[in-house]
Amino acid sequence: MTAGVERVASDGVACLQWPTEDDERRALAARGVPRLLLVEGATPPPVCVDPLEDWVRLPVADADVEARVTALARRSVLRPGADRPVIDADGVLRLGPGWAALPPVEARLMTALVERFGAVVHRDDLAAAGWPDGLPGRNALDVHVLRLRRRIAPVGLVIRTIRARGYLLEVAPPPEAS
Repeated sequence: MTAGVERVASDGVACLQWPTEDDERRALAARGVPRLLLVEGATPPPVCVDPLEDWVRLPVADADVEARVTALARRSVLRPGADRPVIDADGVLRLGPGWAALPPVEARLMTALVERFGAVVHRDDLAAAGWPDGLPGRNALDVHVLRLRRRIAPVGLVIRTIRARGYLLEVAPPPEAS
């Protein structure tokens, strides 16, 4: 990297010199902070078994650092034990500090998506979850998914369309830096 690296990236990933900042590395690991280790010169690289830790050897291109930081930030959201979306019996969807109240049909649809978080939910299964007494027309499901997308965006979730299969609920990617 030619220009140097910020200490902590905007998405909460700490960038540390390895091995000189190993004490800081251990303290951040204990707090669950994602870390990118910048390996100096000919120093042997660390063995990273924590999914919230990665390393690159200096010098490194800025684009490579950005890609690693983005991957660590996403892993920190998706790691086991991290916040996952939860929907309660009253139709309130929660992810971390964010929440969205959902009407009954959308709450049933979201329950099916949350139960299979990160996996494809087929259109037929989603329609059966939303309308247990009888399947709606094709357009009804599309309209409710569109409404859901708008309601859950502020919570930090997105629904992806998987062509010819169904829908997938996942954490929204971090916003692009401008």
